[in-house]
Amino acid sequence: MLKKIIFMIIILSLTPVFLSMAEEKPIKIGVLLAQTGDLGAYGKAIQNGAILAAEMINENGGILKRKIELVHRDSQTEPTMAVDAAQKLIDIDQVVTIVGALSSGETIPVATSVAVNKKIPVISPASTSPEITNIKDNDFLFRTVPSDALQCEVLASVAKEQGFKKISIIYVNNSYGEGLAETMKGAFEMIGGKILESVAFNSNQPSYRSEVQKAVKDEPDALLVIAYPENGVRILREAIEFGLANKFLLTDGMKADEIIKNIGGKYLNGTYGTAPAPVESNLSKKFKEAYQKRFGEMPPKPYIDTCFDAVILTALAIAKGGNTDGTTIRDNLRFVANPPGEKVDFLDLKKALKLIAEGKDINYEGVSGSVNFDKNGDITGGSYGVWKIDNDKIVDVRVEVVE
Repeated sequence: MLKKIIFMIIILSLTPVFLSMAEEKPIKIGVLLAQTGDLGAYGKAIQNGAILAAEMINENGGILKRKIELVHRDSQTEPTMAVDAAQKLIDIDQVVTIVGALSSGETIPVATSVAVNKKIPVISPASTSPEITNIKDNDFLFRTVPSDALQCEVLASVAKEQGFKKISIIYVNNSYGEGLAETMKGAFEMIGGKILESVAFNSNQPSYRSEVQKAVKDEPDALLVIAYPENGVRILREAIEFGLANKFLLTDGMKADEIIKNIGGKYLNGTYGTAPAPVESNLSKKFKEAYQKRFGEMPPKPYIDTCFDAVILTALAIAKGGNTDGTTIRDNLRFVANPPGEKVDFLDLKKALKLIAEGKDINYEGVSGSVNFDKNGDITGGSYGVWKIDNDKIVDVRVEVVE
């Protein structure tokens, strides 16, 4: 009887410990991506990059003895809806950081009107507008993708290679389109080219014929389309159907096989474009293998790798700071991303977490490249891929490193 009483006392004394372990809540990271709207064609594949990152962190023991839980919300490729979704992620879902959004037109208001006030870090895997560099965000806004100031250097050289001496631009009327169009003008003219017209369009128009007509009225050698798949398809279709243009240049927002499926490769074969892309390496190959093992064939779309890196960096910054306070996470992002710490990558996550636990600095090398953050939260340098539509498929041609 005495042994039974002692046993019960021991069990009861341990019960709070068991309950504490059982009640240990996961660390919630918000993932704010477009699943619908103009960028809906990209959402699922990029989301998979985030999911893969969280699963790998959890397989290696989690962070602070807690699992990572992703909370997904759809930005709908609309600034107002993105802001609303961000508020819900913070206030209702209680996330500690937000990975997103995709378009610069969403990311800027999410950061300035929501995240900064709530002291929640935002890391965009896809917002490329040069405007982001200098906005007042109290250092709460980062991005794992290079600025369009770099993309245009590559895009301008591609235009010159194709023999285009004069081009016109039609661009989506938001921060992404405006910034890219303006930067492209400077980059192309610097190497001797000429921009004839630069015409903005609004999303969700029933027709873009008048904008296309204005853009091509002076007979450019090619039409640069800065758009997203949903509106870009209509622009290309109307340009082709009405005989307004048949030579095009495309940017990262149009690197989606939905473009070919909706228009037909025979009208687009030979068309070139640019998009962020990693330099091919053993690391990029291993990442592709991991993605394919988990989700099947990896689509030819950008920002899957940059989203993966954003989630990994967030988790490592939480581990480095030792808590989930937003300001602490912000202050530790550079400590895990930048030199001079010991280099680690996603294949070394267990080692990375061990080094952090030992109080040592790490320098995470991303699958998208070296994700070293400067004082503005931009990555220093980057690489852009040149791609082509060939035989009704998107084919990667080469990758250029730009500083």
